Amino acid sequence: MDTPRATGATLSPGTLAEAPHRLMFFIGASNVLLAMLWWAGWLVSARWPQPFGAVFHMPQPQPYAGWLHAFVMQYQMLASFVFGFLLTVFPRWMGLGDIDRWRYVPVGLGLFGGQIATLLGAMGWEAGITVGTWMTLAGWIAGLVTLGPLLFREKGKTWHARSCFAALTFGAAGVMAWCVFLLGGSPLWAFASIKIGSFGFLLPVYVTVAHRMFPFFAGNVVPGYTPWRPFWLLGAFWALALFHLGTELTHAYAWSWIADVPLLVLTSLLWVRWWPIGRKPGLLIVLFLGLAWLPIAFALYSAQSIGYLLTGVYALGRAPAHALFVGFFGSVLVAMVTRVTQGHSGRALVMPKVAWFAFGAIQLVAAMRIGAEFAGDSMRWQALAAIGWLIALAPWVARIGWITLSPRVDGKPG
Repeated sequence: MDTPRATGATLSPGTLAEAPHRLMFFIGASNVLLAMLWWAGWLVSARWPQPFGAVFHMPQPQPYAGWLHAFVMQYQMLASFVFGFLLTVFPRWMGLGDIDRWRYVPVGLGLFGGQIATLLGAMGWEAGITVGTWMTLAGWIAGLVTLGPLLFREKGKTWHARSCFAALTFGAAGVMAWCVFLLGGSPLWAFASIKIGSFGFLLPVYVTVAHRMFPFFAGNVVPGYTPWRPFWLLGAFWALALFHLGTELTHAYAWSWIADVPLLVLTSLLWVRWWPIGRKPGLLIVLFLGLAWLPIAFALYSAQSIGYLLTGVYALGRAPAHALFVGFFGSVLVAMVTRVTQGHSGRALVMPKVAWFAFGAIQLVAAMRIGAEFAGDSMRWQALAAIGWLIALAPWVARIGWITLSPRVDGKPG
């Protein structure tokens, strides 16, 4: 059942601090809508200065709005969900006790306050972007200082935790690079920050969590399923992802295919080997459907790099990146956060209707955003995709917020 017990039906902000996933998922869900509300507003104002721009003019921030959008989405919005998940599972992966409240609350305050200040800066508060970046960095450091010592306290070596922590460290470096840019550094620092966020932070975290959890989830509910997750896959992925990152940072785009083609093969292999044959619940189906965007993204990256090598034309624009961001990151975000929220609130592990709507709509938004790169009026389709993101996720975000503000329906703590 989804209805809280009568004795605990009152929504309370105090419940947010009862567990790290509650606080960080609530912050992440809020950040999802706030970040895209600003971005959609900016795109609409820029594309249609009349009549919309005259009604709600959105200024061009410094730094450029597109760069700011990338920073907010990677290091503030998605990072909130990443930290919420890792602050919850790190102790469980390692057989350690839960993390104390005073250690994870500062992470949430840094990321939430950082995004609020950043968006206020984007809308005209001159110091907001700088203040928001420093708050974000403080939240990241609090997260690293909280999670890092766990790696030394465990008796064995949990390689998935070490992989995720390495990705978080890359993410902190990306935030620092953004700080250098804001302090007067070359725009190349901003460029490096955005690329590190993609291939040094988010992609390694997502793939590491998938490597550990997806076969495990399938093995629990699909009869006869044999989990397959050799560690050489994770090592090969890291090497290839860092090679791709290196080509991006050095603008050696003609040679990205050396990493992208093997990544296409590797991610296709993962999808085929992990796909569970037989009856499976909706919560499992959406995980693997979301994973299917990963080989699609690397097919586009491979085509883009090989095309550049042969013709010198950088075709496809941001289509590969948005297949990765909206298709893979967005789809798996809805699937994983729904699963964790259902399980950690004492609810049945089923896919609610609003989650199905969000997941299905995100597929359309991803296709729309990829197609915008080839449309005659690209900014119009970008604006419509941003609005579509808001429509897709608003009901889902409202439900996540309601659950995180409510007691567990089974009466248990957490």
